[in-house]
Amino acid sequence: MSHSHAIVWMDSKEARIFRFNAANVESEHIKAHNPFRQVHHKAGVIGSGHMSLDASFFKHIEEALQGTSEWLLVGPSAAKEELRKHVDRHLPSLKASLVGTDTMDHPTDGELLDHARRAFKAIDRMRPNTPA
Repeated sequence: MSHSHAIVWMDSKEARIFRFNAANVESEHIKAHNPFRQVHHKAGVIGSGHMSLDASFFKHIEEALQGTSEWLLVGPSAAKEELRKHVDRHLPSLKASLVGTDTMDHPTDGELLDHARRAFKAIDRMRPNTPA
């Protein structure tokens, strides 16, 4: 089944991905193997304050997005920004199909899908009617 749109909601512990078209919705839930965790340092010690997400988490998200023509990235935390930076640096095809990022707390699956459908409807209205 071909799904032209997708939305990825993610935080440091999981990603919820919905691929959809006008008639069908498919979802996937991916758990991070090494989620961010706050690392407390002694005073005067220089450090980033958190661990990075593991590469396999990003790889699973990348694989879940295969076949979609456009996708949105949403979530409450810095994890989505880390994925966006990874996509910018290493995945030009996914970068080209990313149509937006947004901060979003912890929506239900229905709220997430409704947000995606409204967003893509607005995106489609802003496009010219004639093919380029």
